[in-house]
Order: sequence, then structure tokens, then C-alpha cells
Amino acid sequence: MDKKAARLKRARRGRAKMRELQAVRLSVHRTPKHIYAQVIAPEGDRVLASASTLDKSLRGGSTGNVEAAGRVGELIAERAKAAGVSAVAFDRSGYKFHGRVKALADAARAGGLEF
Repeated sequence: MDKKAARLKRARRGRAKMRELQAVRLSVHRTPKHIYAQVIAPEGDRVLASASTLDKSLRGGSTGNVEAAGRVGELIAERAKAAGVSAVAFDRSGYKFHGRVKALADAARAGGLEF
């Protein structure tokens, strides 16, 4: 099993549990250059809020580091609160809870999301 397949297998396990619990989830996807976050409805059919380093307000400067991930976390928390969401399940998409993923989660918590 290659690295990507192992990550996707871990992601599937986590998402199955979140679906079972009918939780609104904060899903994270990262690439070497960017990081993306979405707040997804419990049914999995609607995106309630989204933020990424591709947003015009976050494009200035470097986009593939911990600081940029923290700014995305703050922005997703703000947008989720505006959509009426305060509690989410954190879907790390099989990535380690480390580095940029951790920075995004910590900033989202500081912004008022509970998980």
C-alpha cells in the first residue's frame, strides 16, 4: 500500500465514524502550496463554509506554511459562525495532527469553533 492509499484509508475510517455520529465536520485538505478547509453538513451533501489560502484576502505572502494555515483556521471559524455552526468534528483527512493541520485546528478553536 502506498502512502496516499494509506492516508485515504485512515480518512475513510474517521469519516465513517463522523457520519455515524451525524456530526458537522471541519474537513482539511493540504497540498505543498496550499491548505483548504470546509465545514460540511452532517449528511455530507452541502458545504456550509469554506476557506483556503487561495482566498484573495490570504493570497499575499507565503501560502504553504504554518502561519498561512493559522490564518485559514481563523477565517473558517469566522465563516462557520456566520453560517450558524459552533460545534464541529475535526476531519484531518488522514493527515497527522501536526504542523499545518494542527495550526489550522488551533486557530479554528481560538476563533470559537468547538471540537
